[in-house]
Amino acid sequence: MKTVLITGCSSGFGLVTAQYFLDRDWKVIATMRTPREDLLPPSPHLRLIALDVTDADSIRQAVEAAGPIDVLVNNAGIGMLGALEGTSITAARGLFETNTFGTMAMTQAVLPQFRQRQAGVVINVTSSVTLKSLPLLSVYTASKAAVNAFTESLALELQPFNVRVHLVLPGRAPETSFSKNAQARTQSGIPEAYAALAQSVFAGWAQPSEVTLATDVAAAVWRAANEVAAPLRIAAGADAVALAA
Repeated sequence: MKTVLITGCSSGFGLVTAQYFLDRDWKVIATMRTPREDLLPPSPHLRLIALDVTDADSIRQAVEAAGPIDVLVNNAGIGMLGALEGTSITAARGLFETNTFGTMAMTQAVLPQFRQRQAGVVINVTSSVTLKSLPLLSVYTASKAAVNAFTESLALELQPFNVRVHLVLPGRAPETSFSKNAQARTQSGIPEAYAALAQSVFAGWAQPSEVTLATDVAAAVWRAANEVAAPLRIAAGADAVALAA
């Protein structure tokens, strides 16, 4: 029985992916900043571990507690909505600390065991905004595009050690709380000069369109974990698949 460690399991893609792997007889280490026993049904194959991907000590303790794993899924991330002109550099740095440097730090922490065993899979969840740029998401897109570039280079580094690396690129997922949380971080990120643009963008998002379901992302992560010949980039969700095409 294989073991997967998934970051950011308190909601959305991470939570659904954890359940997806449990349903398919994997051991699942579900990590979140504050573990909650009520989010997933009890299972002898489930472990909950506290993890803050922006904290080096937290990462070290979580990886030590997890023990040997077969797959790392870097899913933890936060959104940010706003015009660059209205976004503080402090807020931008905070976004990169979680989305970009958190992914790098978690990967770095598990690589020794993968390299020594000559086996392992790293799966980084980014976003389809890296396939098609959207307004008011410049900083968020930058944080995810950086992970894309990092992942593609890392895949080449790890080939000699038989360690696979993949990207999963979800589309817009209104069923999750991600967009709501991103808007909560907007604060003063949309200056008055950008109000008309913001209204136009929000109106467009309200129109019926193809979207991504959390189960689409879970299925894409499952494919990356289990298919040796899976592509480096895997679009997840009807809208993301259309963009990738």
